[in-house]
Amino acid sequence: MPHKLLVSSLNAAIALSLSTTAMAKDADKVERNFEQITVIGSQAAINDIPGSATFISDAELQKFEFTDISRVLASVPGVYVQEEDGYGLRPNIGMRGTGTGRNDKISVMEDGVLVAPAPYSAPSAYYFPTMGRMESIEVLKGAASVKYGPRTTGGVLNLLSRSLPTEPNSSTGMLDAALGSDGYYKGHAYFAKEKNNTAGLIEVFSYGADGFKELPVGDDNTGFEKNDVLVKFGHTFGENDAHNIEFKVKYSEETSDETYMGLTDADYQQNPYRRYAASQNDEMNTRHNAYQVNYAYRFGEGYEVLATAYLNDFHRNWYKASSVGSSTLEQYSEFEANPTAAGIENIGVKANNRDYQAKGVQSELHIPAGDHYITVGVRYHEDEMDRFQWEDKYTLNQDLSMTLTSQGAPGSNSNRLDSAKASTLFIQDEWTMDALVVSAGLRYEDITITREEWAKSDPTRSLGLTKDISNDTEILVPSLGATYTLNDNVTLLAGIQKGYAPAAPGNADQDEEESVNIEFGSRFNAGGFNGEVIAFYSDYDNMHGNCTASVGCNDDNIGDQYNYGEVEVSGFEFSAGRTFNTASVAFPVKLTYTYTDSEFKNTFDSEIWGSVEKGDAMPYVPENQVALSFGAEVNNFVVNSQIRYVSDAHADLTNSGLNAIDSRVVWDLAAKYLIDENQKVYLSVDNLFDKTYIANRANGGIQPGKPRSVQMGYSYSF
Repeated sequence: MPHKLLVSSLNAAIALSLSTTAMAKDADKVERNFEQITVIGSQAAINDIPGSATFISDAELQKFEFTDISRVLASVPGVYVQEEDGYGLRPNIGMRGTGTGRNDKISVMEDGVLVAPAPYSAPSAYYFPTMGRMESIEVLKGAASVKYGPRTTGGVLNLLSRSLPTEPNSSTGMLDAALGSDGYYKGHAYFAKEKNNTAGLIEVFSYGADGFKELPVGDDNTGFEKNDVLVKFGHTFGENDAHNIEFKVKYSEETSDETYMGLTDADYQQNPYRRYAASQNDEMNTRHNAYQVNYAYRFGEGYEVLATAYLNDFHRNWYKASSVGSSTLEQYSEFEANPTAAGIENIGVKANNRDYQAKGVQSELHIPAGDHYITVGVRYHEDEMDRFQWEDKYTLNQDLSMTLTSQGAPGSNSNRLDSAKASTLFIQDEWTMDALVVSAGLRYEDITITREEWAKSDPTRSLGLTKDISNDTEILVPSLGATYTLNDNVTLLAGIQKGYAPAAPGNADQDEEESVNIEFGSRFNAGGFNGEVIAFYSDYDNMHGNCTASVGCNDDNIGDQYNYGEVEVSGFEFSAGRTFNTASVAFPVKLTYTYTDSEFKNTFDSEIWGSVEKGDAMPYVPENQVALSFGAEVNNFVVNSQIRYVSDAHADLTNSGLNAIDSRVVWDLAAKYLIDENQKVYLSVDNLFDKTYIANRANGGIQPGKPRSVQMGYSYSF
């Protein structure tokens, strides 16, 4: 299709149908009064998907009462999480060897809408929804994930917020409160009501902690506070309730006393939870507003129009020490051991002040046509990142306090605007031929990403641009997948897709990331066991490296992107679960395993990973991951345990960084007593045996994993 005709078709479709939602074909949804924007929809729908898929239900999430997405995803095969703060506020998630930095290689969504602050123009920007208020989690990898984009190599993580009640004239609600180690607290409540085809929901989630790290000065608070409010309103109308509209508004705010400043190896061995005094002023403040309107119209024999309009506003200012390389950490460590009257002058503390906005409309039309089920989707999306930063200078005094010596002017550190406009068209045909289902998809994207930069001495941006760079890309991304139902117990699957990620505007010679991705395997349900085993292979023509402060990049190249050439990733995923029942006790057991072999195919010097040699494995991609969960349910008592093993991994690819992330085994435990049908008390212990381990070395210093922490709570629901 010629470019002008295709763009005209996109604009016409958008004008007619308001917007898109990411939704799978699922019979359960047809009967819903209120729309829940899903990728998979339910555990039962997984067998129809030609790729690896995981659905984590509300009941599964309640087993451990996790508020940390890192722990939730530990049991999902093919997913890697690089911890950072210990509480899951800023997880780094990758899938099938994509790398983990700031979730920049996967599509993270909430209720079917891209949730990254600027998913096209600044994919490494970090905001993550509050895990504790989610009702279920969906993870999709392989050929079926291509429709969601814009990055199609790794997969999709869709977090589902609490759905509106569907039972006529019903009310539901819950009150949950918990206290725990290191000043941890959690308060969670919601109330929802349905009456006469109209439903409403209000939900509040607030949690925080004093933190588990130790400052040698000040109030020694290294924790966080985060508050979320969610409001939904829905109404169904028309003949046979054919029309449904839902409004969603969300607000969240966070203050966290967190730093990028890690520890030297010597200091980590002495006290892994120490923090240097030079990080005492480090603090992040964020504010997030989200607005979403969903519309669904069902007509004829199974036809559906699904539409969404969305707007996300995100502000963050992370005020933190800006020089945290290994030599600087040595200097801070030595000074604290022997402080002098002269102190340490000119310590830069940078206000990483940024505003983000993402907005768009997206729509899908589902067409049943005999043996074919056709989905046509469109999306128009705009996003931007406005960087207006400055740096203050401090002196670290002999008593380890800090004195402000000079204040930077706003915009004097970074003064630029990155923006993107993207038009997307997607078509998929699911062709059923008895036991064989073939799914063929094609995604088209027309993307323009722009960087506008002003002089750092021009805070009003009135003197004109000093840089104006734009990347224009048109791309076709095909996918082909199939499932074959061998018998009632075994389904075979296979798929091939093109992996793609758009180029950022920072470098004029930046290329798109492209790869070919293949998978094949089987789902099984036999002898009481259900699970899947899938092999995967990814061949990158050009892998991207995205430069962020979290991986140690400096002010001049943060936000830039680099071409890192050919990479091959292969491996397999396995999962199996069963519940063993006796006369009075149920024993649920689940095992997941991921093997990954990654290899750079060329030698180069990296701004992010150091000196890369041909044959090196990718940083932060462990070769082996195992998660074993088991429990016991007897009368009103329920106990669950999860054991996670992660093999060692590279932190960077210099000689000193090889296998710098040690292997580890971490146990989590949860127990609850059901007082009655509506009440329970619970106990959860993260890192039961208090394992000390290195979570990452992203800035030349060591960040530790969270030590043992205990929470006790009470929940009442109706």
